[in-house]
Amino acid sequence: MSKYVTAHEAVKVVKSGDRVYLQAAAAAPTILANALTERASELRNVEICHLHTEGEARYANPELRESFHVNSFFIGANVRHTLRAGNGSYTPVFLSELPHLFRKNVLPLDVAFIHVSPPDRHGYCSLGVSVEASVAAVENAKIVIAQVNPQMPRTFGDGILHVSEIDYLVEVDVPIYGHAPVPFTDDEEKIGMHIASLIDNKSTLQMGIGSIPNAALSKLKNHKDLGLHTEMFSDGVIDLIENDVINCNYKGTLRGRALATFLIGSKRLYDFVNDNPFIEMKESSMVNDTARIRKNPNMIAINSAIEVDLTGQVCADSIGPQMYSGVGGQMDFIRGASLSPGGKAIIALPSTTKNGVSRIVPFLKQGAGVVTTRAHIHYVITENGIADLYGKTLKQRAAELIRIAHPNHQESIEREYYELFNKM
Repeated sequence: MSKYVTAHEAVKVVKSGDRVYLQAAAAAPTILANALTERASELRNVEICHLHTEGEARYANPELRESFHVNSFFIGANVRHTLRAGNGSYTPVFLSELPHLFRKNVLPLDVAFIHVSPPDRHGYCSLGVSVEASVAAVENAKIVIAQVNPQMPRTFGDGILHVSEIDYLVEVDVPIYGHAPVPFTDDEEKIGMHIASLIDNKSTLQMGIGSIPNAALSKLKNHKDLGLHTEMFSDGVIDLIENDVINCNYKGTLRGRALATFLIGSKRLYDFVNDNPFIEMKESSMVNDTARIRKNPNMIAINSAIEVDLTGQVCADSIGPQMYSGVGGQMDFIRGASLSPGGKAIIALPSTTKNGVSRIVPFLKQGAGVVTTRAHIHYVITENGIADLYGKTLKQRAAELIRIAHPNHQESIEREYYELFNKM
């Protein structure tokens, strides 16, 4: 009997009370998720869990709360509303730990929806642009359903699955979700220059998506022998790889190969990684393992934040008590880079929001979560400079961070901070 069925036929295996895992990011299996959503009237209390996913999330409609509940391990814009509406929850977890939640049966999975390339002549498919916790999901789910898409790049590493590991195959032909690079602002370019000034030749890089990482990468064209060991990357690395700036020759983990667990970018990126043995896509439990990250000499971790207080506490997952994103892999890489010989852990952010609110603050907002603690912090960078907090007292840290805050806010930040201590 053929495993090939329609999406509507495949999702009939989902029962009320099941927990369903969706592959993450640009590989979100939206066609399967939409087919499941069309069964809403037949289902009750189905938990749909995932990291950030691109594209629409019809199952997250609060009107379907009796049918579906969203459990986010990292909150994307398409499901952020569910926490306030009551049809969604957030599970705090390091990205390095998520596969273990499945393998230890802390979160048993009934069904996994994945998105793969067509099987090759040996019967092997690829998870393509997103491996993260999907390998563990496939291994532990009772039933695995795959969107099979000729537009999914074939990548090497942990995401190679034989069709025997998949219960149902649904053929689709749709573009992979993507983001084209956008020009960076003057402030982002300044931040990129500050970051680049801390990067030596033979360093290994971790960075995310967005204008600040791309601005930093654009300043590295004259560097030599850089490596790449990162949770994810985007288009900004392509030119550096093609010009032998990033060659991974001096890495301590998987030398000679660029390492990531998911990718988001343009079609150029997806064409670049397709069938490219230089790119290794590994499970997040390996990529984000602090013990492996620290083996890379001169490991540079570049992460962002929502706000940083004057003691060095970093909030990166919430705006006050309102959850915004998630813990993700920030601490995995901050700690790994800190322990690396010559490594540098960097938090980079504009000094203000788009509305002019300072992101360097006397105290985190009430209810804000601490993703990176004051004991873990090393460098904080804004367009106004670099604050080196490592080994600094609280008073010295405050002075460093006030210096890189926006000039319009420096006086008020300092006054509010010290006024509280004078009242104690």
